[in-house]
Amino acid sequence: MGLKYPIYIISKGRWGNPKTAKALDSMGIQYNICVEPKEYNEYQQTIKQGNIICLPEDFSERQQGSIPVRNWVFDDAIKQGHAKHWILDDNIRAFYRLNRNKKFRVRTDATFRACEDFTDRFKDIALSGMQYELFVPRRAKCAPFIINTRIYSCILINHEIPFRWRGRYNEDTDLSLGCLKAGWNTILFAAFLADKDASMTDKGGNTDTIYNTGDKRREFAESLRQQHPDLVKVVWRYNRWHHQVDYSPFKKRRLEYRDDYQPSDDINDYGMVLRDKNGNEISSLDELGT
Repeated sequence: MGLKYPIYIISKGRWGNPKTAKALDSMGIQYNICVEPKEYNEYQQTIKQGNIICLPEDFSERQQGSIPVRNWVFDDAIKQGHAKHWILDDNIRAFYRLNRNKKFRVRTDATFRACEDFTDRFKDIALSGMQYELFVPRRAKCAPFIINTRIYSCILINHEIPFRWRGRYNEDTDLSLGCLKAGWNTILFAAFLADKDASMTDKGGNTDTIYNTGDKRREFAESLRQQHPDLVKVVWRYNRWHHQVDYSPFKKRRLEYRDDYQPSDDINDYGMVLRDKNGNEISSLDELGT
């Protein structure tokens, strides 16, 4: 069926192992991977020609991390006439569906389409996206989605929001907070998951540049507190500094359906079929055992 909205991957220094691109290729999903001119030839060796966008300049020379590229993507998606766009980090290994505490790797675009359709049901959704697979333990109870929290790394952005990416650090959290404080809502899906590498574990990207401050990420955390002093504290955990955000002021809101949306009791599995490791279709999770 295809997606409603385009997918952009921003990538730097990771042409040798473009994890997100590989994952989307395995799912048959079209995407645009945005790379700087000086790395374009390298990415041509591992990415299909039609999927590469050569950026108009080497944005890394501005020393703002991924911010300028993210804003270029935002503007490009608007120029192409889209109402929203996906923006993905380049170190996502796979995507999963969570069903009755079991995680199933997805081989089609079904979870992306489900996220799009669900998001489009409601008014005033600024951002939506998939939770990290790591943050959803198999034995813990988990709601299918969480409203009004931060959206990271795999984000569907509404072009109606009056905000753009800014600063140098914590851009995902800053954008989420800016939208929430202005009255917009966010949806973080736990029914659909992104298996992303932890920050600073892969070479390339921001690992060797803006993340490498040498101060246990104190500057990283302090920058967000300066942007949102009403909601952010800086705390010491796990042998480094972290930002701690209070999202409780936004939790009392309720999502409202769009005026033109008609709720239905029908179940739509988006063509997803459950298969075992050998590729054989199975009819029930119970057949998989515990």
